[in-house]
Amino acid sequence: MVKKILVTGASGFIGWKVCEKLLEQGEEVLGIDDLNDYYDVRLKIWRLEKLKKYKNFIDVKFDISKKEIKYIVKEAKPDIIINLAARAGVRASIENPEIYYLTNVIGNLNLLECTKDFGIKKFILSSTSSLYAGCPIPFSEDLPVNNPISPYAASKKAAELTCYTYHYLYGIDVIIFRYFTVYGPAGRPDMSIFKFIKLIDEEKEITIFGDGTQIRDFTYIDDIAEGTILGLNLSGFHIINLGNNHPYQLNEVIKIIEKKLNKKAKIIYTDFHKADIRETYADITKAKNLLNWSPKIDIEEGIERTVNWYNENKNWIKDIVLKE
Repeated sequence: MVKKILVTGASGFIGWKVCEKLLEQGEEVLGIDDLNDYYDVRLKIWRLEKLKKYKNFIDVKFDISKKEIKYIVKEAKPDIIINLAARAGVRASIENPEIYYLTNVIGNLNLLECTKDFGIKKFILSSTSSLYAGCPIPFSEDLPVNNPISPYAASKKAAELTCYTYHYLYGIDVIIFRYFTVYGPAGRPDMSIFKFIKLIDEEKEITIFGDGTQIRDFTYIDDIAEGTILGLNLSGFHIINLGNNHPYQLNEVIKIIEKKLNKKAKIIYTDFHKADIRETYADITKAKNLLNWSPKIDIEEGIERTVNWYNENKNWIKDIVLKE
């Protein structure tokens, strides 16, 4: 039976790929996105144009932090809501925390209210590995994450807690995914791999906060999207890590990019940012047990695919403005 699925953040990096895979499976998808300018909108429009080629896709431009979202949800009558709309970015959240709370907390609350009011039984939320700051690695979902070190992480923790409340009070199935450093073709230009590829290719300097030995559990976009969609099969309340389970130092990643581009990076090392975490490393035991999920794309193949996409689209990517 075909499901009607409302996906917020549809023109975002993860939202786009989740929508694409749902559409390929034959599901009906209503994609909602406000197309904000946190990063260069040309990337979002490129992704959205790819989705518009599917007959079973409808897109609506709207901001989920506005209560009027209820009218869209009421008319759409979705079977499931997947909330992938979020203000992301640790450092930017320090500069403008209010907008992070509007989207990540109030927007999520508005969608949960819709879920309750219109009898929607399943809700999926994207969360973040940034919550694990200060925890021992590898990061397990059982660890207490009560000390967020950025407004971004704090806003996602608040969203998680609100989700549990609605599950407890109203019996809504809620699946929360904590994503680990997602990368791949058409990725976010504020994330390291996109930035490094573009800057190294253009023979410009790249800035590393710290000495480059910090590690990240880089996870390929298709693996993340497939894991998220598997969450449709679960019931109850679950928090699940989706990560590569094989972290790499930034310096190692730069070497791989250099090899794929056949160019040498010009690196500037600067002070480690206080709101960054030094290590991310996902324990994915729960994802394996509950979803039968594990990542398929290793870092070498993932970066090669990303570099290939970059080269194929360089005519317009050259004008993309990068963010810190």
